[in-house]
Amino acid sequence: MSDSSPTTSTSVTAHAYDAKEFASSIQHQPQTYEAGALIICPTPLGNLGDMTFRAREALACADVVCAEDTRVTGKLLTALGIKKRLERLDEALLSQRAEAIAERVCAGEVIAYCSDAGMPGVSDPGMRLVQAVRAAGGVVEVLPGPTAAATAYVASGTHNTNFYFGGFFPRKDTQRQALLQSLAPLDAALIFYESPKRVVSSLAALAKAFPHREAAVCRELTKLHEEIVRMSLPELAQEFAARGESNQIKGEIVLVVDGPSSAEEHENETLAQQDARQVAAGLRAQGVRKKEIAKHLAEQFGISRNDAYAIALEDEG
Repeated sequence: MSDSSPTTSTSVTAHAYDAKEFASSIQHQPQTYEAGALIICPTPLGNLGDMTFRAREALACADVVCAEDTRVTGKLLTALGIKKRLERLDEALLSQRAEAIAERVCAGEVIAYCSDAGMPGVSDPGMRLVQAVRAAGGVVEVLPGPTAAATAYVASGTHNTNFYFGGFFPRKDTQRQALLQSLAPLDAALIFYESPKRVVSSLAALAKAFPHREAAVCRELTKLHEEIVRMSLPELAQEFAARGESNQIKGEIVLVVDGPSSAEEHENETLAQQDARQVAAGLRAQGVRKKEIAKHLAEQFGISRNDAYAIALEDEG
């Protein structure tokens, strides 16, 4: 007992010391902007409790708050007890006024920018505003906060440690097919934003492209009726098609699709070998040497050299 006591005591003392050091390192230091700045302020996805202290402070201290929709941001400011001049700056207006906003920042004005919800600049016009201010040499500060893509990625239960964020899922079938074909080999979860009006057709396209994958529909994140529905893609497509018929799909939606499954990889390998056999037969008929056939098959179909050579030799069986 006497031998273990000092170790325990030392461990507790060290832990207490580290906690004090950590506390002192995160003490709040109010930011001042003597030369003007653009402050990107993330806002709650749907739960007011997710508003950060720094974002509240930035909105209260800014000279003006520019917003994607002044009605939405106006309600937020009222809920926070903040009175501030609001300017509408949606996508159409931003394309016309980005340079003027940048000039105002460089002239010393502190401008806070909010989208309707979440992190401005993620699949919304805020990115263009950041680019304009940086190009003009102005100060840009991005505050951390709620982001639907990251929240959905974790909530979905995906097993992938990597993810690809594609913003809003394409509307046209040809664009969807081309995108999914390019993303098919990616060993990562695929994350897309989608609207209730298009989620049924989007899930149908995903189920057709990836019938062996699981996915999650993350709906109304952080809100009262938050829902995470995880199934195979064909099951999800069927579930939401039924909901769509009875108009039961509402709210903001994030789709999270798992990366390639073992069943999908096996099927792809089988199809690749079938195609390789057809090509090999044609090359043999042309008198191409077995060694050259094997090399061509490995390069074209991504199969192993041993498999490629075995297919090249099949006619000798």
